[in-house]
Formats: sequence, structure tokens, C-alpha cells
Amino acid sequence: MFEDSDTPRVFGLAPGVDFPKGLMQGLLERVSQTAPEELARVQVIVNTSRMQRRLRSLFDAGPARLLPKIHLVTQLDQLAPGIAVPPAVKPLRRRLELIALVARLIEQQKELAPRTSLYDLTDSLAALMDEMQGEGVTADTINGLDVSDLSGHWQRTQTFIRIAQDYLSRTTTTPDKEAQQRQFVSALADRWAIDPPRHPVILAGSTGSRGTTMLLMEAIARLPQGALVLPGFDFDMPRQQWLHLDDALLSEDHPQYRFYKLMQHIGVGRSDISPWHNAPPPSPARNALVSLSLRPAPVTDAWLTEGPKLHTLNEATQQITLLEAPSPRSEALAIALRLRKAVEDGQKAAVITPDRMLTRQITAALDQFDILPDDSAGAPLHLSPPGRFLRHVAALFHRRLDAEALLTLLKHPLTHSSTNRAEHILNTQRLELRIRRDGLPYPDADSIQIALSGVSPNPEHQNAVDVWGTWVGQTFASVQTSGEQPLTHWAQAHMALAEAISSGPFGHDTGEIWKQKAGQEALKVMTNLADLAHHGGPMTASDYGNLVGALLSEGEVRDRDAPHPDVMIWGTLEARVQGADLVILAGLNDGTWPEAPTPDPWLNRALRHQAGLLLPERRIGLAAHDYQQAIAAPEVWLTRSIRSDDAETVASRWVNRLCNLLSGLKGQDGPALLEAMKNRGTFWLDQTVLLEKVEPAAPAARPAPRPPLDARPKRLAVTDIKHLIRDPYTVYAKHVLRLRKLGPLVQSPDALLRGTVSHQVMEDFVRRTLADPATLTAQDLVDAAHEVLMRDVPWPAARALWLARLTRISEWFVVNERARQHIGMPVAFEEDAVGKMVWPDIKFTLTARADRIDQTEDGDVLIYDYKTGSPPTVKQQTLFDKQLLIEAAMVEQGAFEKLGPQHVAQATFIGLGSNPSEVPAPLDSEPPAQILAELRKLVLAYKEMDQGFTARRMMEKDQYGSDYDLLSRYGEWDVTQDPVPEDLS
Repeated sequence: MFEDSDTPRVFGLAPGVDFPKGLMQGLLERVSQTAPEELARVQVIVNTSRMQRRLRSLFDAGPARLLPKIHLVTQLDQLAPGIAVPPAVKPLRRRLELIALVARLIEQQKELAPRTSLYDLTDSLAALMDEMQGEGVTADTINGLDVSDLSGHWQRTQTFIRIAQDYLSRTTTTPDKEAQQRQFVSALADRWAIDPPRHPVILAGSTGSRGTTMLLMEAIARLPQGALVLPGFDFDMPRQQWLHLDDALLSEDHPQYRFYKLMQHIGVGRSDISPWHNAPPPSPARNALVSLSLRPAPVTDAWLTEGPKLHTLNEATQQITLLEAPSPRSEALAIALRLRKAVEDGQKAAVITPDRMLTRQITAALDQFDILPDDSAGAPLHLSPPGRFLRHVAALFHRRLDAEALLTLLKHPLTHSSTNRAEHILNTQRLELRIRRDGLPYPDADSIQIALSGVSPNPEHQNAVDVWGTWVGQTFASVQTSGEQPLTHWAQAHMALAEAISSGPFGHDTGEIWKQKAGQEALKVMTNLADLAHHGGPMTASDYGNLVGALLSEGEVRDRDAPHPDVMIWGTLEARVQGADLVILAGLNDGTWPEAPTPDPWLNRALRHQAGLLLPERRIGLAAHDYQQAIAAPEVWLTRSIRSDDAETVASRWVNRLCNLLSGLKGQDGPALLEAMKNRGTFWLDQTVLLEKVEPAAPAARPAPRPPLDARPKRLAVTDIKHLIRDPYTVYAKHVLRLRKLGPLVQSPDALLRGTVSHQVMEDFVRRTLADPATLTAQDLVDAAHEVLMRDVPWPAARALWLARLTRISEWFVVNERARQHIGMPVAFEEDAVGKMVWPDIKFTLTARADRIDQTEDGDVLIYDYKTGSPPTVKQQTLFDKQLLIEAAMVEQGAFEKLGPQHVAQATFIGLGSNPSEVPAPLDSEPPAQILAELRKLVLAYKEMDQGFTARRMMEKDQYGSDYDLLSRYGEWDVTQDPVPEDLS
């Protein structure tokens, strides 16, 4: 196939050329004048399975012929079956061994690193080892580096490098995949040096970015019939400019640097590289423009000399659209609109970006057009239903079970998926409503059973609920485990618990957890972990949860239902081997594309260069090469968002270079062409605005509903009277519509609970003082508070804070309590201080419940009400907060059955806040007879059909909220507007 040559054969295909297609055409052209079997003797080595599949599909398209052998660069054993190397151990085994070693080292020398950094350190160390093996760098080389200025950090680094040294010393007998690959390539190169194959061997599509691949490329290039075919080779860069790529520290981020390094390594020059095939790129003019924009940093002055020679700028830019969106959401929506247009026009379109969040937004935006893109990356396994389920189950081992975690798992579609799923969902809803109503911050088996008691009036149904509740309590509530356990224990317990939860109490199999593609992938991960767990050391439940999460996050699931054949989302790797009519390069912001170099805890740039390891800029150079290939497509979009997460973004360096170059080419209308590129992007941004434009709806009026008289409340509590005065709409929503605010799923130590607990503390304490007057001391109050808090408040921080507050006011309260008990003694507390007053003539009942009622020796009544916040002032009580005034009037009317009609001498609010105080009710200025008359008048007013329940009628402050503000649509109106009555049927 090839003529004899003294130099290695290296070919290239320009950016924009469909690489697999060009590779096939060049190959067929070279064997066109030979016997048909010559093609079957050719061995082609490609770097990805996608390239392999694409090549095979192109050959399969016909006509019928003998086909070349197509191998993957990671499956070279088919090239030389006789070479024997030890089998590679599984990557997870190496990871577990490293975790155990690093964990033991951190345990022995705690000053090296915190325990929380175990997995990050292990993964980073494993990556360093893989790189050392791939680049042929030994641990001795690392130890011999000149680190005179880094002695402190270097000592810590060497401690971990010793682990790498011990590990690498075993790779000849038990190699991992990277070490095995290098051993095989070295053995293959040695064999070929002695007995080279006589048939053609072609390695195509690789940039030689890793040392092992570079070693293989060198071996193939020196074969009598060997050749390399480079993808995206820049034939437009002048030959003298290649010489400026010699300094890796300055040029590693250039898209052609890897080719320059390869040329130096195998001893060829730029003049020795020729096109593999004469297929032209879609836009040679654009290739020249982009090539100039990406000149190496030291020679960007070439823009001044070479820029004026670009006489076809219009041709180069007419198919480029530059879209700078105000936000990632706008960017995704504009891209979705363009993809929809491509579908209508029959174009094949692809989005290329490393930003997975952006691809999910694009997929979501396409859903409104009923377009499902073919996403090459699939979905992350840890975000799939089985992945989330397994992570939630693992969390049960190291987190105290709370209501949120329990209901998250109970509602998961894989829970109880074997039988009676509908009944499980119904019971879960019942449990959630009870939790929201009564509060259950940390469920256990007993509290779950109590919460579910009486949820069904049917005894048979209630019995089934009790059985289900027992299963929930036994399965979920006693799982938390402290201390270290062997990894085998965690893996077995995890899978057993996951299967038990998935099956349910009466399931005959493991449910749906391991079914479908996502379940099968999750089972592979968990089975692999269980099989290799004996290689890991003991770990805590938290460490195990982190390990499982990391393993699941490495998997992916492709479980798409009939994606659109002409709309693709590619990663940068997939884009190298496939072509499209429209290519959208999305997320072109610095830090996203290219990604910022990952921090290296071991070696800085200079030491890496000194050791022969890869520089951090290598990834930037590879990303730049992907960009240079992708932007050469027939039609290209360059998109970015100006802001992200409420912060300004910086345009990708490649976009900046292109814009700056065009801006400077004024003689060729560069600024105007750049503006045209932006205008094309602005047109599509305007389309997104039109798409989302909505016709404004008229705002709601301030409501004042007027329900029928029969539907109006006939019974109110004293505490409702304040709402009837200030916010009648609350009374309407609560007592007419019978709506109640749904409690939070995750109960927190809020003001309501603090008030309840404080009331209970004071009641318990005062009761004790009645039984034993000697306990009327500050310390006894603190002890009573401690008991109640330990019983009723499960949050340690809140317990400590509230106990401190009660301790601070304990002396004040005891002094005043002595004075109170000197005047009168308690005769009723909250549970029996209940009053009811009925007005039969207007069919209205008023109820009350006092915190505490005392009585003097003369029979006079003293009413007390505890407030954990600020007590209402005398003025507030006079106008709005009439709770104590009404209770006093009810006592004098004999509404409290336990007391009978009695004279009320005093009614007082006792403030238990940070500034404790006592505020008496103005009984003298607001006598009971007057209070009852005013109350009756107020009730009668709402017995009139023309009286509406106005929203926020007399709120003390506008910022005060109501549980029913959303229902009244407050915000669409304000209190300056007149209420609009509405008669309801």
C-alpha cells in the first residue's frame, strides 16, 4: 500500500473533514489498484468504540467488498496474540486497596490530612499513579526531583508517594489496566522491532495525548507498512510557526501542540506530513481564520502580518452565529429553538458542550416541542431512580432517621414495588398527613405506630395499616450504625436492606430495583463492590455512603425511548468522529469550555514538567483541538451566557481571540462581519422573548367574600377574635372554607413549639410548688425546664438555647411567682381552664382556654397568660388583642364551669422573652359588660349579608403575614385598595 520511506509515515485530515469518512475514502483510494484481498490485510487501529462503529457502518453501506480489520487502541491483544502479560486487576480493587492504605496512614499520622479528605486524596493519588504508568515515570524519578523550596509540603507529599512506590512495584505481577496496557505496548514494540509485520498497520484518530499511546504511535510509524492519520491537523499554520511550540510551559494549551510533540518524538517535520485524502473541509476560509486566531501566545503578532492576507472573511464568517445570552436558561431556549428549526428543515444538528447542566436545560427546553435529543452521555447512574434509591438507603446507616428521609424513601417509585404498591402509596399519604399535623421530627417504630393509629374507621383496613406501619418501623427505624465495620458487611447489609425496602412486607421477589437498564447497571456496580469488598479495609457508615455515591456517579445509563435521529447532544470526544450540518458549540465560557485545570495536591507545573508528567494545560490543549475541529462544520453556532449564578462570566479564550482578531481586521470589514455574527444570535434571542411572552392578566382585587349566613361561623375561640378584627379573611378561610395550614414535613424548633414547651415548663413548675412550696426556687424551675426540653425537644442545639433563655429569666420569674402566690393560689391550668359562653338568640358560641387561673382567699379571680414573645401593650389590648379582656368577661358571666360566676380582680400577660415583663389588661377602662357588648356587636355585624370578610382589614404592620395570603392573592393588591365584596353561594 505504501512506498518505501526512510521517515515515518504521518498523514493528517484538516479540521472540518468528516474524519471516519475521509479515513475510509483515503484507504479505498490507496487499494483501488490492488487485489481485493489487499484491503482485508489492512489493520486499522482507532481510539474510540464510536469511531470503530462509525467506520464499520460506512463500510457496511457498500458496495460489497472484503473489509479491513478494525481494532481499538485499548484492545491490542488481537494484533499480536502471542504476547503474554499478566491480566489486569479490576480498577475498583485498586481503589479499595488505596483507600485502605491511605486511611491507615491518616489514622497513624493525623497531621497529614483530615479524615474527610480520604476519598479526594485517594482518587487524586490513583490518578497520579495512572499518569505515572501511562507516561513511564517511576516513583524514583518523583523522589529525585529538585524541591529545595518546598521542603514542608514535599515531606507530606513523599509520604503518600511511598504508597504509590509500593503500589507500582507490584504492577509487574498484578498490573492494573494502565500498567498492563503499557507493558503490552512495550512488548509489542520490541517484537515489531525484530519482526515487523509486512501488512499495513494504520493508527487513526489519536492525538498521542498519553504516553502509552505515543509509544504505540511511534512503534507503528516505524513499521515498513505503518502509518499514522492525525485528526484535525492544521495545514493552514505556516511551517515556521510550528517552531514556536517547542516550550511546553508556554504552548501546551495550543490545539496543535500534541502533534508537534509527536513530530519531535518520532523525528519528522511539518514538511513530512501530507493530507491523507484530498477531501476539502466545508470552509477552507474559516479554517484559515480560526488557525490564525489560535496562533501560539508568543507569536500573536502574526495577526498583523497574516491578518491582511485573509481576503475571504465574508465566506469564513457567513455561516457563524455568535449568541451571547443573558443567562444559561436563555441560552438553552435559543438553542432549542434553532434545533427545532433544523428538524423542520431536515438538517442534522448537534450540540457540543462539556457542560452537563446546560445539556439538561436544552433537553428540557426541547421537550415542549416534543423533541427528544440523542444524548451520547446518557444519564448519570447516580441520578437515575435506582441510583438515588441506593444512595438514600446507604444514608440510613449513618444518619439519624428524620421525617424527610423516611418519606423520601417511602415515596420513591422503587419502594414496595413488588406487590400492593397502591396500598403502600395510600398509607404513605396517611402517614405524611399525620406527621405534618402532629410533628414527628425523628420517627421510630413506636412513634410511627402511634401516628398511624385510627387513620381508618374500618377495623380491617386499620389492621392492614398497622401491619404496614410495623414493617416501616422495623425496616427503616433501627438501621443507624456507629463505628467501623468491614466493607463486606456494609455491602451485604446495603444490598439486603435495599432489596427488603424494594420488595415490601409481602413481596416474593426483590421488586423493581434491579430491573430496566438503570437497575441492571446499578446491580453491576453493587455486585462488583460486593465481590471485591474483601480488598477494602474497615470503614464507617459515612465513609461507605460516600464510596457508594462515588461509584454510582461514575456510571451512566442510556435508556432513551426513540430519540430523534437528527438531533444529537455530544461530548467533545464524540464530536471528533461524527459530523453534522449544524454544530452548536455551547457553554463557551472560561472555566466551562475550556475547564479550569484541576488543582494538583502533589506536584506543581514546574515539577510535573521536570518529571515528564502531563501539564495541567494538556486538557486545555485537547479542548482547543476539539474546538478547532468543531468550528469547521458547515454551519456553526458559538453560544455563551453573559451571567451565571448571578455572577458575570468571562468568554472562552478562543471566542475572545476570534472576536479580537475580527475587530482588528478593519480593512476587510472584520468589525462589520463580527457584528453580523452577533446580530444573527440576537435574532434568536428575540425569538425566545416572543416565545415566552405572555398576555398580562388583570391583578386580583382585594377580596371581601360574603358567604351565605348559614355558612358563616357559629362558634369561635377567643383567639379568633383578634383575626376577626384585624384580618377577617383568616376567619373566613379557617372556619367557612375549613382550610388549615399544612405543617412542615421537617419540623423545626420554631416559635410555636417554643411557646408550647414554655407553657408546659411553667405549668409543671407551678404544680410542683403547690405540692411542695420549698421547690419555688430558680434551680427547681431550671430542673423542670430541663425535663420538659429533654422529653419534648429532640434538637440538642434548640434545647441548649431555650434552656439558657429560661435560665436567664428564672430568678425574675420566681420572685414574681412568690408575689402572685401571695395574692392568690392557682386553681386551674390549661387542661381544665376551659370556658364556653352561648348566645342562643344569635346562635353563637364563644370558647376560651386560659393558661392559668388563680383565686384569692376572697374568691376573686386572677387570669394569667404566658407569652414567649413580647406581650401586647395596653393600647393593643384596647383596640385589637382582647383575649384577656374577653376571658375576664366570660369568667364574670360564669362561662368557666369550674369557677362559676366570679369577680375578676386582675388579668395579666406574663412575657417570658429576653426582656421579661408583666402587662396587665385594662379591666378598669374596658369593663366586662362593655367588652361583651362590643363583642356581640362585632359578631352581629358578620351576621349581616352585606358584611364581607375583608382580607388584611387592620393589620398592625404590612410585613405581618397571614397563613392565607396566598389564597387571597395578596401582592396582586395592597391595603390601599378598597375591598371588592363577592357574594358566594
